[in-house]
Amino acid sequence: MSTFLYRLGRFSYRRKWTVIIGWLMVLCALGGAALTLMKPFVAGTSIPGTEAQRALDVLGKEFPSGGDRVTGKIVFQTAQGKKVTAGEEGEAVRAATDRVAKTAGVDAVTTPSVAAGNVSADGRTGIGQITFAEEKADEISATTLREVEEAAQQARSAGMTVALGGGAFDPVETAVGGIGEAVGVLITLIVLIFVFRSLRAAIIPLATALVGVALGVLSLLALTHVVEMDSTALILALMLGLAVGVDYALFIVSRHQTQVRDGMAPEESTAVAVGTAGSAVVFAGATVVIALAALTVVRIPFLGIMGLGAALTVVIAVLLAITLLPAVLGLLGSRIAFSEIPVLRRSAQRAVNRQRAGAVTAGVRWARLMARRRRAVLLLGVVGLGALAVPAADLRLGLTLPSANKEAVRAQEMIDEAFGPGYSGTLVILVEGDSAKATESTAKQVGRRLAGLKDIASVAPPLLSQAGNAAMVSVVPASGPDSERTAKLLTDIRADRDGIERSTGTDINVTGTTAVNLDVAAKLTGALPVYCLLVMGLAVLLLTVVFRSLAVPLKAALGFLLSLGGSLGVLVAVLQWGWFSSVLGTQASPTVISFLPILLVGILFGLAMDYEVFLVSRMREEYTRDKSPVRAMVDGFGHGSKVVTAAAVIMVSVFGSFVFSDMQVTKGMGLALAVGVLLDAFVVRMALVPAAMAVLRHTAWWLPGFLQRTLPHIDVEGEKLTRGQAPQTHFRPSEDLITTRQQ
Repeated sequence: MSTFLYRLGRFSYRRKWTVIIGWLMVLCALGGAALTLMKPFVAGTSIPGTEAQRALDVLGKEFPSGGDRVTGKIVFQTAQGKKVTAGEEGEAVRAATDRVAKTAGVDAVTTPSVAAGNVSADGRTGIGQITFAEEKADEISATTLREVEEAAQQARSAGMTVALGGGAFDPVETAVGGIGEAVGVLITLIVLIFVFRSLRAAIIPLATALVGVALGVLSLLALTHVVEMDSTALILALMLGLAVGVDYALFIVSRHQTQVRDGMAPEESTAVAVGTAGSAVVFAGATVVIALAALTVVRIPFLGIMGLGAALTVVIAVLLAITLLPAVLGLLGSRIAFSEIPVLRRSAQRAVNRQRAGAVTAGVRWARLMARRRRAVLLLGVVGLGALAVPAADLRLGLTLPSANKEAVRAQEMIDEAFGPGYSGTLVILVEGDSAKATESTAKQVGRRLAGLKDIASVAPPLLSQAGNAAMVSVVPASGPDSERTAKLLTDIRADRDGIERSTGTDINVTGTTAVNLDVAAKLTGALPVYCLLVMGLAVLLLTVVFRSLAVPLKAALGFLLSLGGSLGVLVAVLQWGWFSSVLGTQASPTVISFLPILLVGILFGLAMDYEVFLVSRMREEYTRDKSPVRAMVDGFGHGSKVVTAAAVIMVSVFGSFVFSDMQVTKGMGLALAVGVLLDAFVVRMALVPAAMAVLRHTAWWLPGFLQRTLPHIDVEGEKLTRGQAPQTHFRPSEDLITTRQQ
């Protein structure tokens, strides 16, 4: 592997313009494909095959009602002692709904009435359901929305409280690229300048990462022509592509710059850097791709698409790192070594002088400390991460996101107060039979049976389909859609139907938005342990081949479990319990979005293995030079810790910047990944890994004889290159370079 990458790096360096122009042509081609082939994103987290989704599909056929149109709610509430259906207030309500009905872009609107069931028991609150002509909220014209708002204001002038809510007035935001993301990119640039002591060297990883993001995003936009895709997949790809793109380039450029400063010819240095650090990049990227691609195994379509889309951006980042990056390095030549900016040039020279004088680096001092206090470090790290993981025991999954629209939140609060929290989480019982008589009779029997169950606020009379072979019974739970009581009620209804089905020969299924969401959450919860085992098994196998060790991969997996537990604990504390919500702009919710933990597992595991590969590969490289295990750990950590630390800071800043997005889903993903990388990089990899390596010593690199003979030899550390090829010095050493520039 390292030999192949060495040759590829040298080829890209020598044929730099060919490689650069080739990638520009690919970028232009993908841009054209995206413009001509892209289709709108679809919103939906359904899982085909679940009971609720199957029944919902049948419901749409048997009871067509224009359900593909976007809807909204106009909620009216009168003062104490007055009613929305009588007096001046009733006239104002009817005038407002009539005005809405006449608005261009509105298909229909229901006026609050006791007969329609959209007036509260005390008569003070009524709901007008608005059906728009458009299928997506962002397609509704501003004129239409303004006219509806003016109708609501007309009712307010009559002394009522009026609020607009529902999907039309509280659409899911899909925009990215706000001020938070810009700050993240700026922090990334600052960190890179600090690492390289050179502005142009710092720009290279950021520029290649942005090219990778552009290629990934354009590819996904083009793929929307053949694959239905949620906008979250694009955001995840952008987030991950930027982070890993910078990190992968950082590792290669850092090694290259160090070698050039030591006197190696730029062309040879580029080839060696791609052959050594590039090998680690390839295998690190492979672990991320495995973790993301494995999301398809859980057979949840929208999650599989998200995983494959993000995996595509990682593959692109790796390809750019081993082809475009060495080509760009070829443009700079020896200028990569030092900056033209005096303050940065002097800072770099001081660092080089300290290194040549044999000064002990901060990384070496830290590794020695971890080795001396290894047992205390392991105990403290495990206990600390375990304490952070405690809130994770309260983790509850759901698909209801808190709204950032204050008026929509107020509308929902008015509905919950007047009608009960279950009004917006109606369960629908679908009865299917061979005849209209049997279907209707069974539906009535189901209604009577349901009326006797706990936690049910009301049961509507059965509604028979036009064909007569299906009937639906609407059930309003006494608790909200995200309540544990509602989830138990769904389970009880399904458990109670078997006897009726057998005695009547009908099929009875429970559906509705709430049931679909609960089924999705249950499916994801069940898939999470299987997914964890699969991903960890494949990655441990890959790391065993890479490091030719059993202890190192197992240690890496156990460390990941600690960081995962801690990040899930923080996620629950912030998103469910509402800690630091005023600072982060998050809103407390009874549940965490159901696909977030499984995404966190896939992405965080891949990134954790990235840092394990980058850090431990340098330790193994030193160990193969016949150093003692502890000395190899200390020297390897000293070489790799600075770059890994910088990479982790970049990851945290990129992911953390998305916490300040307007989208609650993006906030959750950004928070989970930022905290996960923070804990894994700085607690697990920077503290627990060197301490564990000091405890394991030679055992860390032990591999049974039969595996030694069976496993392929993969030179990920570039041992053949570092031992078999001497550096070539075709230009002056670093001191002469600086002297020449100063003259």
